[in-house]
Amino acid sequence: MAIAPGTTIADYLIPARANRTQALVRDGLLVIGTSILFILSARVSIPLGFTPVPITLQTLAVMLAGAALGSRRGALAALLYLAEGASGLPVFATGGGLLYLLLAPTAGYLWSYPIAAFVVGWLCERGLDRSFATSLLAMLPGSIIIYLIGVPWLAVVTHMSAAQALVAGFLPFIPGDTIKVLIAAALLPTAWTIVRRVEARK
Repeated sequence: MAIAPGTTIADYLIPARANRTQALVRDGLLVIGTSILFILSARVSIPLGFTPVPITLQTLAVMLAGAALGSRRGALAALLYLAEGASGLPVFATGGGLLYLLLAPTAGYLWSYPIAAFVVGWLCERGLDRSFATSLLAMLPGSIIIYLIGVPWLAVVTHMSAAQALVAGFLPFIPGDTIKVLIAAALLPTAWTIVRRVEARK
């Protein structure tokens, strides 16, 4: 079965209707549902005593959102999640509110989510999510973007040196994020393989 480039797994599993209003409703529900996934991923939070940055599943959720929904909807889902937190809802790992997004040591990681989801989605829209090897190439930039924004923000807010910020906000998370990248890179090709097998039996 040939699947056109630009087709995300969400587009294939939930095809857009000819009616524009129905298509917008579908996209809106996908974005809202994915923002809930971000909230749930933040609930899995393991604090570390030596750093204000906890271990969560949010990096995995960001990569999967971009890959499954594509660049624009993935980024919109992340922006909606930030808006939910900015409104005061306690949807972040350690709270919520507008001041949290401006002053919290981990706010830089949160601000990176829409960008990371967009980049991962953009790469997956070009077919990189169809095999494990190419999926790795799509997921890695997302993880890197999160740290490129999150670690400097951590350093500025907490007045850490660059070396201290790397120890507090990057190095301890490499093993866990490596596993998350591998999981995300495996899930999308697996989903496409299942889709192809189901279609082949029709």
